[in-house]
Amino acid sequence: MRLHVDQRHERVLQLVRERGSLRVAELAEELGMSAVTLRRDVEALAAQGLVERLHGAVVWPSGASQPAPAAAPSAEGLVVGMVVPTTEYYYADVVRGAREAVEAAGARLTIGLSRYLPDEDEAQARRLLSTGADGLLLTPSWERGHPEPGEGLWAAEQETPVVLVERWAPLGHPLAGLDRVRSDHAHGAAEAVAHLAGLGHRSIALAVQESPTAPRLRAGYAAAVAALGLTPVAASPLQDTPSRSETDRFERTLEYLCEGVAGGDVTAAIVHSDADAIVLIPRLQARGVRVPEDLAVIAYDDEVASLADLPLTAVAPDKHAVGAAAAKLLLSRLGVSDEGPAARRHLDILPTLRVRVSCGAAAAGA
Repeated sequence: MRLHVDQRHERVLQLVRERGSLRVAELAEELGMSAVTLRRDVEALAAQGLVERLHGAVVWPSGASQPAPAAAPSAEGLVVGMVVPTTEYYYADVVRGAREAVEAAGARLTIGLSRYLPDEDEAQARRLLSTGADGLLLTPSWERGHPEPGEGLWAAEQETPVVLVERWAPLGHPLAGLDRVRSDHAHGAAEAVAHLAGLGHRSIALAVQESPTAPRLRAGYAAAVAALGLTPVAASPLQDTPSRSETDRFERTLEYLCEGVAGGDVTAAIVHSDADAIVLIPRLQARGVRVPEDLAVIAYDDEVASLADLPLTAVAPDKHAVGAAAAKLLLSRLGVSDEGPAARRHLDILPTLRVRVSCGAAAAGA
């Protein structure tokens, strides 16, 4: 029976490992191969550093009797399915990071879009699986960034590996045991608070738009305010009564910040997102609130913050790294790894604070 090239390589490595060295002619005879074919195989293995060729013989590297590292398993032919709400704005970089990692391994990425529609996460995931996806990168449209009781159970029932991306599940939920990779938004918010506190601000407001990111931003903000002993500030009215429209969100946030500054209760603010901050700052200035003199501002997210008329200090989640790490974790579950993780993994990737003008402490050359 004719052996496939991978089988031939495996057999060559096995014999050389066991015996330390063999003449090429003897090895070809034992394996029932032509000397020409064996020499090609030996040259390929030597190019990878798996064996050494010396004077018509093949030897274990450096004469060692210990096994050489095996070649990384190939991902050729594997298909990774990825379900995201959108490929615009935040998720463009997440998808790009995943795609680059998948393609670098020799696999292929396919995309399903949920557009935040009810039940579309499951529909898109099942479509991708039915068309050949070997595993799933999954960003469900959970309003709070995590599933409610009884929500998303279908994902835990999949036979193929699933990695949650920018999402998490509470302890005790059936999805809590899935692999996940996410930005540590709570840490990012806390870093923004700490930076403003370091500039002397004691009364810092938080203005966030409703999104799956908002609960983690609020948690990090509250923890940092408490840990640093800062003055508590009244919560944005949007926290209890979500906005009815973008216009409503901007108007109520503007009033909240203007009233805080006028009353001397607020000297700094963290605004989510940077696009919202770009809209709000000219409106604040039109109302007589100077930025950063009267109100230091840090935006959360760094999509367009540097392009603002007043360049915005911003917390920048590393979305590309999240996508790449999630893809590599899924590939390891599919066996495409030198040594796949034995235990499930929950990876939190820390955002970076990029200091510009809007907080009143611009970095040199920013």
